[in-house]
Amino acid sequence: MLPRSRRIHRAEDFRVVLRGGSRASSRTVVVHAHQSGAAVPARAGFVVGRSVGGSVLRNRVTRQLRQLIVVHLDRLPAGTDVVVRALPPAAVSSGSDLKRDLDSGLRRVLAKLGHAPMTRSDQSQ
Repeated sequence: MLPRSRRIHRAEDFRVVLRGGSRASSRTVVVHAHQSGAAVPARAGFVVGRSVGGSVLRNRVTRQLRQLIVVHLDRLPAGTDVVVRALPPAAVSSGSDLKRDLDSGLRRVLAKLGHAPMTRSDQSQ
């Protein structure tokens, strides 16, 4: 479960990450990240639009992504906000495909922000 304090809620916070941060895309997701510089725990938000499917599919994809990101939040640098935007293929992808794409996106976007990349052992948990 992703605690409320670790979620991005405000539209302005989403806007800052999406417009001012770095991004990395894959077949199923686009990972956006922004370093605020504040000494607060890393937070995550999700954008799963209607192009992914109906409400049942969108909610399922959101739950899967939320479950996958929670293991990474403690490893992310303080003050990092991450927004994961699901693409239409996410609706028909397996959990392992979503995990692979999310891990890859996080690794690449953190490298763009100048942070040490996650190791394979970090991703396997």
